[in-house]
Amino acid sequence: MSTLLVRKGDSLEEVLKFFPTLSYSEDGKTKLEQLNRHAVMFGSEENKSAREEEKKWREWADNKLVHYLSPNVYRTPSESLQSFHYFSDVGEWERLFPAWERHLVVYVGAAAMYLIGKRLKKKYSMKEDVRETLYDACNHWVKAIGKNRSFMGGAKPNLADLAVFGILNPIEGCEAFQDVLQNSSLGPWYAKTKDEVRSRAGAGLLTEYC
Repeated sequence: MSTLLVRKGDSLEEVLKFFPTLSYSEDGKTKLEQLNRHAVMFGSEENKSAREEEKKWREWADNKLVHYLSPNVYRTPSESLQSFHYFSDVGEWERLFPAWERHLVVYVGAAAMYLIGKRLKKKYSMKEDVRETLYDACNHWVKAIGKNRSFMGGAKPNLADLAVFGILNPIEGCEAFQDVLQNSSLGPWYAKTKDEVRSRAGAGLLTEYC
């Protein structure tokens, strides 16, 4: 979408050519990879360093940060259950599903994800206390932004800011996220980004395009 907005003379079909899908085999399974999915194809050298930085951190969000969530959100049986109750509340499962089905999903899902979280902890080489890995990742992100910028995008969030926010926002009501706010430097950036998202600050770009 961002590429389409900046390349105003190109049609959607032309823009999609920048993002071909590659098919490959791994561990006996066929997988699909969308090339350039973290890049905005400006078609010029303008702001090249900023674009490279944005791409780098979008890749980090997808390849690193997102994998640290499940082992933290489902760290213990009680945390796993609390997380599922939170997802049920915000997702309005009570309105969408019969009581028996909702309880089945909450309790069976919480148990299953607790076990899966343990496997993911090992797969992604997280610290014994998985919270420490999540704290380190959030501090790493804030340090990269630095003290002279409000966002990775400068005065306004860019796609890297939105990628990190989009990964963390769904767990806002979970115990893991509250621990992150208390034990890392993420809070101020997160609050500012949330304000920007709530105000639909980027809607003007879409309106201008349309």
